[in-house]
Amino acid sequence: MTEPKPRRSGRIRMTSAERREQLITIARGLFAQKGYEATSVEEIAHRAEVSKPVVYEHFGGKEGLYAVVVDREVRALLDGVTGALTAGRAHELVEQAALALLDYIENNADGFRILVRDSPVGSSTGSFISILSDVATRVEHILAEEFKRRGLDPKNAPMYAQMLVGMVALTGQWWLDARKPKKPDVAAHLVNLAWNGLSGLEPKPTLSTRPHK
Repeated sequence: MTEPKPRRSGRIRMTSAERREQLITIARGLFAQKGYEATSVEEIAHRAEVSKPVVYEHFGGKEGLYAVVVDREVRALLDGVTGALTAGRAHELVEQAALALLDYIENNADGFRILVRDSPVGSSTGSFISILSDVATRVEHILAEEFKRRGLDPKNAPMYAQMLVGMVALTGQWWLDARKPKKPDVAAHLVNLAWNGLSGLEPKPTLSTRPHK
């Protein structure tokens, strides 16, 4: 009499690298949907059909997993902006920067939702403000060159780069849900406001009324 063969488990056995990627994918979706605080290790493990210790083994806990997810999104965003800034006139470079940010928002909706949320307590990186600051650093040279050409002080370019990137990012948050008008139209209107405002810059702007002390 032959012994019955052991029943195979329906669960697919993964390598350590495959399991890590699976946990990152599941956590990314939950962080985007529910936020950091409302997402638990228990739920991540349940979705992955593993025990909680498996999550701790790979990432040390929820904060470690969140840090990996955020780091990937930051790199994707910064690489996209850097790669989009090809040679061209200043106006074209501003268009490329605006489109690169909107491209990221369109193609990485979950990632963008994660980035615009507050970072967990104790995290010094990954906040939306710090990410925008990094993006602005990548594009400030565009404005510096244009300032020089127009006889304006290029030392102010970093501040204007922050303004430009902040304007695009805030509009992107709105467009993420509205999805109207189409992305090229949104970019065109953003550049219209930024560029036509840039073309009329005063060398030394002042307030028309004295601020209250």
